[in-house]
Amino acid sequence: MADGGRIAQGKPLVQVRDLKMHFPIYAGILRRKVGAVKAVDGVSFDIMAGETLGLVGESGCGKSTVGRALLRLYELTGGSVVIDGEDVATLSPDALRRKRPMMQMVFQDPQASLNPRMTLAAIIGEPLDEHTDWSDEKKTARVHELMDQVGLNRRFANRYPHEFSGGQRQRIGIARALALNPKFIVCDEPIAALDVSIQAQVVNLLEDLQDTLGLTYLFISHDLSMVRHIADRVAVMYLGQIAELSPREALYARPLHPYAKALLSAVPEADPSLEATRQRIILTGDVPSPANPPKGCNFCTRCPQVIPMCREVEPKLTEVEPGRFVACHLVGPNNAGGHASPGAEVREHNQQGELS
Repeated sequence: MADGGRIAQGKPLVQVRDLKMHFPIYAGILRRKVGAVKAVDGVSFDIMAGETLGLVGESGCGKSTVGRALLRLYELTGGSVVIDGEDVATLSPDALRRKRPMMQMVFQDPQASLNPRMTLAAIIGEPLDEHTDWSDEKKTARVHELMDQVGLNRRFANRYPHEFSGGQRQRIGIARALALNPKFIVCDEPIAALDVSIQAQVVNLLEDLQDTLGLTYLFISHDLSMVRHIADRVAVMYLGQIAELSPREALYARPLHPYAKALLSAVPEADPSLEATRQRIILTGDVPSPANPPKGCNFCTRCPQVIPMCREVEPKLTEVEPGRFVACHLVGPNNAGGHASPGAEVREHNQQGELS
C-alpha cells in the first residue's frame, strides 16, 4: 500500500484507502443494471494535518467525485476514508451528522451553491442554526467575525447573493464553510468560475486562513499553475485512478508518469526564452469511457511509451523515490527517470509465464 503522506511530517488527518465510486447504469424496460460508471476506481492517499494536497487531471477524471466521496456526500462503493481517526464510510447517520462540523466543502460555482432567497447573514449562519444551540446574539457575532475573516463588509449582512460579484460570492461560501471551525476543507475547483483577476485573491485568502486557523485542504483544480502556487503535494488523476503523487516542486521539475509529463507540458512558461523551447506532448485518441475502461493500465490507449505489458497488467501506485508514488510499469525504484524498461514486478510477472 502506497502511503502518500510519507513525505510530510506529523500524523495524517485524512487517510484514504482503495476508494471506489461506481455509479450504476440501468437500461431496458425493466431498468435492469447493465454496468457501472467507474468514476473513482481504487484511489489511496494521505493528507497530513495542515497540508494542502492538490488534485489535478482533465475534466471527467473523477476529481470532484473524490472530494464529495471524502465527505460522504455520496455513499461509497468501496474503500475507507478515515478522517481524524474515524472511518467516515461506516458512520451511522447520527454519528455522521456529529462529524460534519470538522469537515466542510467549498463548491465550484458560488452562484449555484448559495440559496438566492437567503441573505448573506442567513447563509453564513445556517450551519450554526443546524449544529449549535447558540443565542441569536452569539450567532450574529460569529457571522460578523466570519465576514471579517474573509474580507466582507458587515454592512452587506442583509443583502442577497445576486447583489454580489463572483469573488464576493465565493467568499460567502468560504465563510459558511468556516462557521463551525472545521479541520478539513475540500475545495472543489473554488476558482474555476471566477475571473483571472479575482482568482489570486481567493487563493491568497485560502492560504491566509490556513496559516491562521491551521486548516487542511484538498484542493481540486485543473489550473496547474494555481495548484503549483497553493499545494504542498500534488496527485495527478486519470480515468478514476491516481497516476502520480509527488511533492509539488519535484513533480513540476521532473514528472515521472507519462500522463503527468503530457499534462505539465501544456503549462505555458512566463519566461519567453523558456516558452520558446517548451516541447508539447500531444496525446492522440480520446479518453476511454469510465463505464468500460481498458484492460491493464487505464492510460495504455493513449500512452506514447506503451509496451505490451501495459495492455495486460494494471500497474500499482508504488513509491519509486522518497515521497514519490507512480503507477507505471516503465517507472520503478531503479529507473525513476522513466526509461522504457519493465520494473522488478513486471519482470517477475513475465518469469511466471502469465503473459504470452
